[in-house]
Amino acid sequence: MGDNKTEHIVMTPKCKTAKSTTLIIERQASNPPSDKLNGQDVHVAGGDHKGIVINKHAITATNGIYKPAHLCLEFRVFLVSAQTKKHTQESRTLQFWFIDTLNESEHPSVAQEFFRELVSPQEFPRDYVGFIKKIMKLMQHKYLSIKKLEVELKQLEEPIILPTRPLSTDETIMNQAVELTAEKVLELIESAYPNPVTIIDMAKEYNWEVDAVNGIMMALQKKGLVKSMEHGAFTRVVHQDTQIRVVKQMPTMVSAKQPTIAIITAQYCEKLAVDSMIENKETFVRYTTVGTATPTDSIDGGIPRVICRFGESNVYTLGNIGAHRIVCTKLPTVGHTREAMTAAGNTTTRLLGTFQKVDYVFLVGVGGGVPHYTDYNKHVRLGDVVISYPSPMNKKYVYVYCEGAKLNSDGNYHFDTKEYCPVNLGLQDLALNLKSQSEKESTAPWQMYLKEGLEHLGDLQSEHDFKQPPLESDKLYMAIGDRDVIEVAHPAAPQDTLNKRTTGCPRLHLAPIASGRQISRDDQLRQRFATRFGCLAFDGEMDAVVESVLGNCRDSFAVVRGISDYKDGSRGKEWQPYAALAAASVVKSIICGMDPPTNV
Repeated sequence: MGDNKTEHIVMTPKCKTAKSTTLIIERQASNPPSDKLNGQDVHVAGGDHKGIVINKHAITATNGIYKPAHLCLEFRVFLVSAQTKKHTQESRTLQFWFIDTLNESEHPSVAQEFFRELVSPQEFPRDYVGFIKKIMKLMQHKYLSIKKLEVELKQLEEPIILPTRPLSTDETIMNQAVELTAEKVLELIESAYPNPVTIIDMAKEYNWEVDAVNGIMMALQKKGLVKSMEHGAFTRVVHQDTQIRVVKQMPTMVSAKQPTIAIITAQYCEKLAVDSMIENKETFVRYTTVGTATPTDSIDGGIPRVICRFGESNVYTLGNIGAHRIVCTKLPTVGHTREAMTAAGNTTTRLLGTFQKVDYVFLVGVGGGVPHYTDYNKHVRLGDVVISYPSPMNKKYVYVYCEGAKLNSDGNYHFDTKEYCPVNLGLQDLALNLKSQSEKESTAPWQMYLKEGLEHLGDLQSEHDFKQPPLESDKLYMAIGDRDVIEVAHPAAPQDTLNKRTTGCPRLHLAPIASGRQISRDDQLRQRFATRFGCLAFDGEMDAVVESVLGNCRDSFAVVRGISDYKDGSRGKEWQPYAALAAASVVKSIICGMDPPTNV
């Protein structure tokens, strides 16, 4: 029958101080424990834990392994006691060694999946013993390619403020009242732009007092940030070095001035970023009102309230990028409802109907990145740019929308998806060439456009700061319960990495982009979806816009997302302007690499 050897998972202490403990957990093929290990220094588990061995003797190295770890992953854990309500902060470091037969290219993905399962919110071990036990059980039953793990647990000083996972706009509405501030009112007006909005509609959105909203609106008017329209509505004042014309219908344009490229944005800062890339700009705003004004009850017994529903207004900025004529628009939205997204699809259809020589469409703006906790080259960070590109595992889509997710009896999820791919992948080919070029040269092609955009936008009167936020604000959090949080360290660059990050220069990634509120709200579900579909970014449900592009027989499109958070782009505002400008700079680089138009 052979030599009757059995594989065990052996835990051995390496060193211990007043505030830290280091353990080695490794796979050992040994004789039965009764033949080799004895005495009170060794505990050999039985029953459900058979194959687990606890060695209480501290040693400096085990099983002849002295070579450096293949991978290292560091994270901090913030745990809140249910009894005392106090929180503790720990630093935990995992160093990985893998079996010789595992290809080196697979090391990061195995470590990533191991970590995800280890910190699963449903089963995250709150205590020290449970944490070590889970590591050993995962190594024993599932992650057989992990040869050895070194685990360091270090107690840190208690933080003053417990970090929280940032909420998106719609999650905030669901969970708590939204405070009435000038910033929030301006955000609503910018979201709706170019549609004007009434004070009553804004008050209704968040259950604010009408007279309080009216007071803030007057203050914004004095600052020159908003202006009043007919029927008691307001819109954003656009401070740009461009001529703005209000029209009922778009004027007829000669063939040479017809745009061949359309750029679609959804947020106000995204529109400003793209416009900073365009030369010889002129902007047309087409306002449409639907129905008549209806007087209702009065405000403080004086001024009558007026409700007026504005229809689908449009803003079109035309100009040049390189040899190409461009039209840039902003989708008017309030909130993240499916109705708003449907309206966005209708706006896209009107754009393509108005400018019928458009052959190429870019959806440009912010999104949420998919981090890789162990692979430096695959890790997407804030300020990076992701371009929709077919996944190597499935070349049938560049954009995928998830309508819902259901947990099957086998523990796997079924995702109900809609998948989209352009007929012509020419823009994706240009993006690949751009990425290859940037990796060979010391300066990325879009870095110059980013700098020029910053200079241009710095001269404008804007409430948005487009400069790159401090790098230390790029925090990577995972929720592991109602109040418990993990902060994961960004993976460090390997010693032999040639294409290292340059401060102030976004990195370019090519992968499918995804959306769907159910998956974007759940950290674990989003990671599972991203792994299955090969996605590196999520955005705010632009499927209706993509459907409109394909439905209007435009064969070439690309979704370009500057990364502003690790969800779907709607969480934190700090990185949004810079991320939008990074995306716009990359798009300008692609357009400048296109052949000059011939249909003029």
